[in-house]
Amino acid sequence: MMYERRWAQSWLAIGFLWFLVAIALAPSNKIYQQGLVLFLWLPTLILLWSARGVLVQLWNAQRALCVSVGLLLLWSALSLFWTSAENTEREFKRLLYIVFFLLFFPLLVNANFSRLIQLMQWGGIGLGVAALLSIVQFYGVQGQPWVSRLYGIGEISHPILGAYVIAAAIIWMLHWQPQQRWFQVLWVLSLVSLGAFLVLCQSRGAAFALLISLVAMPYWCRDRRSRLIAIGAIVAAVLGLVLMYTLIMARGSSYRPEIFQSSVQMIALNPWTGLGLGSFYSVTALGHQFDHTHNMLTHIAVELGIPGVLLWLAVWLCVVREIWRVRSTIFGKGLLGLWLFSSLAMQFDAASLTDTPRAEWFISWLPVGLTMALVWMHARRPGCDKISGSN
Repeated sequence: MMYERRWAQSWLAIGFLWFLVAIALAPSNKIYQQGLVLFLWLPTLILLWSARGVLVQLWNAQRALCVSVGLLLLWSALSLFWTSAENTEREFKRLLYIVFFLLFFPLLVNANFSRLIQLMQWGGIGLGVAALLSIVQFYGVQGQPWVSRLYGIGEISHPILGAYVIAAAIIWMLHWQPQQRWFQVLWVLSLVSLGAFLVLCQSRGAAFALLISLVAMPYWCRDRRSRLIAIGAIVAAVLGLVLMYTLIMARGSSYRPEIFQSSVQMIALNPWTGLGLGSFYSVTALGHQFDHTHNMLTHIAVELGIPGVLLWLAVWLCVVREIWRVRSTIFGKGLLGLWLFSSLAMQFDAASLTDTPRAEWFISWLPVGLTMALVWMHARRPGCDKISGSN
Protein backbone atom coordinates (compact mmCIF):
# COMPACT_ATOMS: atom_id res chain seq x y z
CA MET A 1 0.00 0.00 0.00
CA MET A 2 1.24 3.46 -0.86
CA TYR A 3 0.66 4.88 2.63
CA GLU A 4 2.93 2.18 4.07
CA ARG A 5 5.94 3.16 1.99
CA ARG A 6 8.87 4.80 3.70
CA TRP A 7 8.54 8.13 1.90
CA ALA A 8 4.84 8.32 2.80
CA GLN A 9 5.44 7.50 6.46
CA SER A 10 8.26 10.06 6.60
CA TRP A 11 5.97 12.69 5.10
CA LEU A 12 3.29 11.92 7.68
CA ALA A 13 5.83 11.95 10.53
CA ILE A 14 7.05 15.39 9.48
CA GLY A 15 3.44 16.57 9.46
CA PHE A 16 2.83 15.35 12.99
CA LEU A 17 6.02 16.93 14.33
CA TRP A 18 5.09 20.14 12.56
CA PHE A 19 1.71 20.13 14.30
CA LEU A 20 3.30 19.55 17.71
CA VAL A 21 6.35 21.81 17.57
CA ALA A 22 5.80 24.47 14.92
CA ILE A 23 2.88 25.85 16.90
CA ALA A 24 5.60 27.49 18.99
CA LEU A 25 8.60 27.64 16.67
CA ALA A 26 6.97 28.71 13.38
CA PRO A 27 7.70 32.40 12.60
CA SER A 28 3.99 33.17 12.25
CA ASN A 29 0.58 31.53 12.43
CA LYS A 30 0.26 31.86 8.65
CA ILE A 31 3.42 29.82 8.11
CA TYR A 32 2.22 27.29 10.71
CA GLN A 33 -1.07 26.82 8.85
CA GLN A 34 0.69 26.62 5.47
CA GLY A 35 3.01 23.98 6.87
CA LEU A 36 0.01 21.95 8.02
CA VAL A 37 -1.42 22.11 4.51
CA LEU A 38 1.84 20.85 3.03
CA PHE A 39 2.82 18.26 5.63
CA LEU A 40 -0.51 17.08 7.06
CA TRP A 41 -3.62 17.84 4.98
CA LEU A 42 -2.02 17.16 1.58
CA PRO A 43 -0.42 13.76 2.37
CA THR A 44 -3.60 12.63 4.11
CA LEU A 45 -5.66 13.52 1.05
CA ILE A 46 -3.23 11.84 -1.32
CA LEU A 47 -2.83 8.66 0.73
CA LEU A 48 -6.43 8.13 1.86
CA TRP A 49 -7.44 5.99 -1.13
CA SER A 50 -4.58 3.56 -0.58
CA ALA A 51 -5.65 3.27 3.07
CA ARG A 52 -9.35 2.65 2.39
CA GLY A 53 -9.05 -0.77 4.01
CA VAL A 54 -7.88 0.90 7.22
CA LEU A 55 -10.88 3.24 7.10
CA VAL A 56 -13.19 0.22 6.87
CA GLN A 57 -11.46 -1.25 9.91
CA LEU A 58 -11.82 2.09 11.68
CA TRP A 59 -15.56 2.05 11.04
CA ASN A 60 -15.93 -1.54 12.21
CA ALA A 61 -13.79 -1.10 15.34
CA GLN A 62 -14.92 2.38 16.47
CA ARG A 63 -18.36 2.79 14.98
CA ALA A 64 -19.82 4.73 17.91
CA LEU A 65 -16.94 7.22 17.86
CA CYS A 66 -17.16 7.65 14.08
CA VAL A 67 -20.92 8.22 14.22
CA SER A 68 -20.57 10.73 17.07
CA VAL A 69 -17.89 12.71 15.26
CA GLY A 70 -19.89 12.58 12.01
CA LEU A 71 -23.08 13.82 13.65
CA LEU A 72 -21.23 16.62 15.46
CA LEU A 73 -19.63 17.83 12.24
CA LEU A 74 -22.94 17.46 10.37
CA TRP A 75 -24.78 19.52 12.99
CA SER A 76 -22.00 22.12 12.84
CA ALA A 77 -22.38 22.29 9.06
CA LEU A 78 -26.17 22.64 9.32
CA SER A 79 -25.75 25.54 11.73
CA LEU A 80 -24.10 27.49 8.91
CA PHE A 81 -27.62 28.09 7.56
CA TRP A 82 -28.43 30.35 10.52
CA THR A 83 -25.00 31.57 11.55
CA SER A 84 -24.03 35.23 11.54
CA ALA A 85 -20.46 34.38 10.47
CA GLU A 86 -19.29 36.50 7.56
CA ASN A 87 -17.52 33.69 5.69
CA THR A 88 -19.48 30.44 5.85
CA GLU A 89 -17.24 28.80 3.24
CA ARG A 90 -14.25 29.26 5.54
CA GLU A 91 -16.18 27.75 8.44
CA PHE A 92 -17.13 24.73 6.33
CA LYS A 93 -13.52 24.34 5.20
CA ARG A 94 -12.44 24.21 8.84
CA LEU A 95 -14.77 21.25 9.37
CA LEU A 96 -13.00 19.45 6.53
CA TYR A 97 -9.67 20.20 8.23
CA ILE A 98 -10.95 18.35 11.31
CA VAL A 99 -11.97 15.35 9.19
CA PHE A 100 -8.56 15.10 7.51
CA PHE A 101 -6.79 15.64 10.84
CA LEU A 102 -8.61 12.73 12.45
CA LEU A 103 -8.09 10.43 9.45
CA PHE A 104 -4.41 11.35 9.49
CA PHE A 105 -3.69 9.27 12.59
CA PRO A 106 -4.59 5.77 11.36
CA LEU A 107 -2.33 6.44 8.36
CA LEU A 108 0.50 7.72 10.53
CA VAL A 109 0.53 4.87 13.05
CA ASN A 110 0.45 1.94 10.61
CA ALA A 111 0.52 -0.52 13.56
CA ASN A 112 3.74 1.02 14.92
CA PHE A 113 2.79 2.62 18.24
CA SER A 114 6.38 2.73 19.45
CA ARG A 115 7.16 5.06 16.54
CA LEU A 116 4.18 7.28 17.40
CA ILE A 117 5.30 7.49 21.03
CA GLN A 118 8.81 8.41 19.91
CA LEU A 119 7.42 11.14 17.66
CA MET A 120 5.51 12.59 20.62
CA GLN A 121 8.65 12.39 22.75
CA TRP A 122 10.52 14.43 20.13
CA GLY A 123 7.56 16.78 20.00
CA GLY A 124 7.81 17.25 23.75
CA ILE A 125 11.53 17.96 23.44
CA GLY A 126 10.81 20.52 20.71
CA LEU A 127 8.24 22.22 22.93
CA GLY A 128 10.81 22.14 25.74
CA VAL A 129 13.19 24.10 23.50
CA ALA A 130 10.36 26.55 22.72
CA ALA A 131 9.65 26.92 26.44
CA LEU A 132 13.30 27.72 27.15
CA LEU A 133 13.43 30.25 24.30
CA SER A 134 10.26 31.86 25.63
CA ILE A 135 11.73 32.26 29.10
CA VAL A 136 15.00 33.70 27.77
CA GLN A 137 13.25 36.14 25.46
CA PHE A 138 10.64 37.32 27.96
CA TYR A 139 12.78 37.69 31.08
CA GLY A 140 16.22 38.05 29.52
CA VAL A 141 15.85 39.97 26.26
CA GLN A 142 12.75 41.95 27.17
CA GLY A 143 13.84 42.37 30.79
CA GLN A 144 10.44 41.62 32.31
CA PRO A 145 10.34 41.16 36.11
CA TRP A 146 10.12 37.56 37.31
CA VAL A 147 6.70 38.18 38.89
CA SER A 148 5.22 38.98 35.45
CA ARG A 149 3.18 36.28 33.69
CA LEU A 150 5.19 34.66 30.95
CA TYR A 151 4.09 35.17 27.35
CA GLY A 152 5.64 32.51 25.13
CA ILE A 153 6.75 32.60 21.53
CA GLY A 154 4.68 31.72 18.50
CA GLU A 155 1.18 30.42 19.10
CA ILE A 156 1.91 29.64 22.77
CA SER A 157 2.11 33.37 23.45
CA HIS A 158 -1.17 33.35 25.41
CA PRO A 159 -0.28 32.59 29.05
CA ILE A 160 -3.34 30.35 29.51
CA LEU A 161 -3.54 28.51 26.19
CA GLY A 162 0.25 28.24 25.97
CA ALA A 163 0.25 26.70 29.43
CA TYR A 164 -2.28 24.09 28.29
CA VAL A 165 -0.06 23.06 25.37
CA ILE A 166 2.98 22.78 27.62
CA ALA A 167 1.08 20.93 30.37
CA ALA A 168 -0.26 18.44 27.80
CA ALA A 169 3.33 17.81 26.71
CA ILE A 170 4.31 17.21 30.35
CA ILE A 171 1.54 14.62 30.61
CA TRP A 172 2.65 12.54 27.63
CA MET A 173 6.34 12.94 28.45
CA LEU A 174 5.85 11.63 31.99
CA HIS A 175 3.84 8.66 30.74
CA TRP A 176 6.25 7.82 27.92
CA GLN A 177 9.80 7.85 29.23
CA PRO A 178 12.48 6.88 26.66
CA GLN A 179 14.78 3.93 27.31
CA GLN A 180 18.01 5.19 25.76
CA ARG A 181 20.36 6.99 28.16
CA TRP A 182 21.10 9.91 25.83
CA PHE A 183 17.40 10.30 25.10
CA GLN A 184 16.63 10.32 28.82
CA VAL A 185 18.98 13.28 29.30
CA LEU A 186 17.04 15.28 26.69
CA TRP A 187 13.79 14.06 28.25
CA VAL A 188 14.75 15.33 31.72
CA LEU A 189 16.02 18.69 30.46
CA SER A 190 12.83 19.15 28.45
CA LEU A 191 10.64 18.38 31.46
CA VAL A 192 12.54 20.97 33.53
CA SER A 193 12.04 23.57 30.80
CA LEU A 194 8.35 22.68 30.35
CA GLY A 195 7.75 22.79 34.10
CA ALA A 196 9.44 26.18 34.44
CA PHE A 197 7.31 27.55 31.60
CA LEU A 198 4.12 26.31 33.25
CA VAL A 199 5.01 27.88 36.61
CA LEU A 200 6.01 31.20 35.07
CA CYS A 201 2.76 31.37 33.04
CA GLN A 202 0.91 31.40 36.38
CA SER A 203 -2.03 29.60 34.76
CA ARG A 204 -3.98 28.15 37.66
CA GLY A 205 -6.34 26.17 35.44
CA ALA A 206 -3.51 24.39 33.63
CA ALA A 207 -1.63 23.76 36.88
CA PHE A 208 -4.73 22.37 38.60
CA ALA A 209 -5.60 20.10 35.66
CA LEU A 210 -2.01 18.83 35.54
CA LEU A 211 -1.91 18.24 39.31
CA ILE A 212 -5.12 16.18 39.36
CA SER A 213 -3.99 14.17 36.32
CA LEU A 214 -0.63 13.32 37.89
CA VAL A 215 -2.14 12.49 41.27
CA ALA A 216 -4.56 10.12 39.52
CA MET A 217 -1.78 8.55 37.45
CA PRO A 218 -1.16 5.58 39.81
CA TYR A 219 -4.78 4.51 39.29
CA TRP A 220 -4.10 3.28 35.75
CA CYS A 221 -0.31 2.90 35.76
CA ARG A 222 -0.13 0.91 39.02
CA ASP A 223 3.64 1.07 39.45
CA ARG A 224 6.16 2.62 41.80
CA ARG A 225 7.22 5.27 39.30
CA SER A 226 3.68 6.67 38.93
CA ARG A 227 3.28 6.81 42.70
CA LEU A 228 6.52 8.79 42.99
CA ILE A 229 5.31 11.17 40.28
CA ALA A 230 2.01 11.66 42.14
CA ILE A 231 3.82 12.37 45.42
CA GLY A 232 6.22 14.72 43.65
CA ALA A 233 3.28 16.59 42.08
CA ILE A 234 1.65 17.08 45.49
CA VAL A 235 4.90 18.32 47.04
CA ALA A 236 5.50 20.70 44.12
CA ALA A 237 1.93 22.02 44.40
CA VAL A 238 2.24 22.70 48.12
CA LEU A 239 5.63 24.35 47.64
CA GLY A 240 4.31 26.47 44.78
CA LEU A 241 1.29 27.54 46.82
CA VAL A 242 3.51 28.63 49.71
CA LEU A 243 6.01 30.51 47.56
CA MET A 244 3.53 32.06 45.10
CA TYR A 245 0.46 32.48 47.29
CA THR A 246 0.24 36.23 46.72
CA LEU A 247 0.52 35.92 42.94
CA ILE A 248 -1.97 33.04 42.85
CA MET A 249 -4.61 34.87 44.87
CA ALA A 250 -4.06 38.32 43.34
CA ARG A 251 -6.33 37.66 40.35
CA GLY A 252 -9.15 36.22 42.47
CA SER A 253 -11.57 34.11 40.46
CA SER A 254 -10.77 35.98 37.20
CA TYR A 255 -14.51 36.60 36.71
CA ARG A 256 -15.07 32.89 35.95
CA PRO A 257 -18.31 32.51 37.98
CA GLU A 258 -19.73 35.71 36.47
CA ILE A 259 -18.68 34.67 32.95
CA PHE A 260 -20.35 31.29 33.45
CA GLN A 261 -23.57 32.91 34.66
CA SER A 262 -23.64 35.30 31.71
CA SER A 263 -22.89 32.41 29.32
CA VAL A 264 -25.83 30.40 30.65
CA GLN A 265 -28.10 33.39 30.05
CA MET A 266 -26.84 33.61 26.46
CA ILE A 267 -27.45 29.89 25.93
CA ALA A 268 -31.02 30.26 27.21
CA LEU A 269 -31.78 32.71 24.39
CA ASN A 270 -31.02 30.08 21.70
CA PRO A 271 -30.92 26.76 23.53
CA TRP A 272 -31.59 24.40 20.62
CA THR A 273 -29.90 25.99 17.62
CA GLY A 274 -27.28 28.25 19.16
CA LEU A 275 -25.95 31.24 17.27
CA GLY A 276 -24.46 29.06 14.55
CA LEU A 277 -20.92 27.96 13.81
CA GLY A 278 -18.39 30.79 13.74
CA SER A 279 -20.80 33.44 15.01
CA PHE A 280 -19.13 36.33 16.77
CA TYR A 281 -20.26 36.93 20.32
CA SER A 282 -18.99 38.49 23.52
CA VAL A 283 -19.72 37.76 27.14
CA THR A 284 -20.28 40.61 29.58
CA ALA A 285 -19.46 40.06 33.25
CA LEU A 286 -19.39 42.84 35.86
CA GLY A 287 -18.98 45.46 33.16
CA HIS A 288 -16.12 43.64 31.42
CA GLN A 289 -16.37 42.08 27.95
CA PHE A 290 -14.81 38.75 27.05
CA ASP A 291 -14.58 37.32 23.56
CA HIS A 292 -15.60 33.80 24.61
CA THR A 293 -17.03 31.85 27.54
CA HIS A 294 -13.71 30.51 28.90
CA ASN A 295 -15.29 27.05 28.97
CA MET A 296 -15.47 24.53 26.14
CA LEU A 297 -18.96 23.21 26.90
CA THR A 298 -20.63 26.60 27.28
CA HIS A 299 -18.85 27.86 24.16
CA ILE A 300 -20.21 24.94 22.16
CA ALA A 301 -23.67 25.57 23.62
CA VAL A 302 -23.56 29.23 22.60
CA GLU A 303 -22.57 28.35 19.02
CA LEU A 304 -24.29 25.00 18.46
CA GLY A 305 -26.94 24.83 21.17
CA ILE A 306 -27.71 21.90 23.46
CA PRO A 307 -27.56 19.37 20.57
CA GLY A 308 -23.97 20.44 19.89
CA VAL A 309 -23.01 19.96 23.55
CA LEU A 310 -24.59 16.51 23.68
CA LEU A 311 -22.82 15.46 20.49
CA TRP A 312 -19.44 16.67 21.76
CA LEU A 313 -20.01 14.82 25.04
CA ALA A 314 -20.85 11.72 23.02
CA VAL A 315 -17.55 12.08 21.15
CA TRP A 316 -15.61 12.61 24.36
CA LEU A 317 -17.21 9.65 26.14
CA CYS A 318 -16.62 7.40 23.13
CA VAL A 319 -12.97 8.47 23.25
CA VAL A 320 -12.51 7.44 26.88
CA ARG A 321 -14.38 4.20 26.19
CA GLU A 322 -11.90 3.29 23.46
CA ILE A 323 -8.94 4.31 25.62
CA TRP A 324 -10.21 2.30 28.58
CA ARG A 325 -10.25 -0.85 26.45
CA VAL A 326 -6.47 -0.54 25.96
CA ARG A 327 -5.58 0.89 29.37
CA SER A 328 -3.11 -1.94 30.02
CA THR A 329 -0.82 -0.80 27.18
CA ILE A 330 1.81 1.90 27.41
CA PHE A 331 0.05 3.91 24.73
CA GLY A 332 -3.33 3.53 26.42
CA LYS A 333 -1.98 4.75 29.78
CA GLY A 334 -0.57 7.89 28.22
CA LEU A 335 -3.82 8.53 26.36
CA LEU A 336 -5.84 8.12 29.54
CA GLY A 337 -3.69 10.73 31.27
CA LEU A 338 -4.06 13.11 28.33
CA TRP A 339 -7.84 12.58 28.25
CA LEU A 340 -8.23 13.36 31.95
CA PHE A 341 -6.03 16.45 31.70
CA SER A 342 -7.94 17.69 28.66
CA SER A 343 -11.31 17.07 30.34
CA LEU A 344 -10.27 19.28 33.25
CA ALA A 345 -8.57 21.94 31.12
CA MET A 346 -11.73 22.43 29.04
CA GLN A 347 -13.55 23.67 32.12
CA PHE A 348 -11.30 26.71 32.56
CA ASP A 349 -10.67 27.90 29.00
CA ALA A 350 -9.99 26.54 25.50
CA ALA A 351 -13.28 27.85 24.12
CA SER A 352 -12.56 26.92 20.52
CA LEU A 353 -13.56 23.69 18.80
CA THR A 354 -13.76 24.27 15.07
CA ASP A 355 -11.26 27.05 14.39
CA THR A 356 -8.10 26.33 12.43
CA PRO A 357 -5.48 24.25 14.30
CA ARG A 358 -4.24 26.12 17.34
CA ALA A 359 -3.36 25.58 20.98
CA GLU A 360 -6.89 24.44 21.85
CA TRP A 361 -6.54 21.43 19.53
CA PHE A 362 -4.02 19.90 21.93
CA ILE A 363 -6.83 19.28 24.42
CA SER A 364 -9.67 18.65 21.98
CA TRP A 365 -8.95 17.07 18.60
CA LEU A 366 -5.49 15.66 19.39
CA PRO A 367 -6.86 13.16 21.96
CA VAL A 368 -9.63 12.21 19.51
CA GLY A 369 -7.14 11.68 16.67
CA LEU A 370 -4.79 9.61 18.83
CA THR A 371 -7.76 7.49 19.88
CA MET A 372 -8.64 6.79 16.25
CA ALA A 373 -5.14 5.39 15.85
CA LEU A 374 -6.23 2.60 18.20
CA VAL A 375 -7.87 0.92 15.20
CA TRP A 376 -4.51 -0.83 14.74
CA MET A 377 -4.90 -2.51 18.11
CA HIS A 378 -7.92 -4.32 16.70
CA ALA A 379 -6.26 -5.15 13.39
CA ARG A 380 -4.81 -8.63 12.94
CA ARG A 381 -1.42 -7.67 11.60
CA PRO A 382 2.07 -8.96 12.43
CA GLY A 383 3.52 -7.09 15.38
CA CYS A 384 0.21 -5.80 16.70
CA ASP A 385 0.50 -8.04 19.72
CA LYS A 386 3.67 -6.21 20.72
CA ILE A 387 2.20 -2.76 21.08
CA SER A 388 2.05 -2.94 24.82
CA GLY A 389 5.78 -3.48 25.09
CA SER A 390 8.60 -1.06 25.75
CA ASN A 391 8.78 2.16 23.82
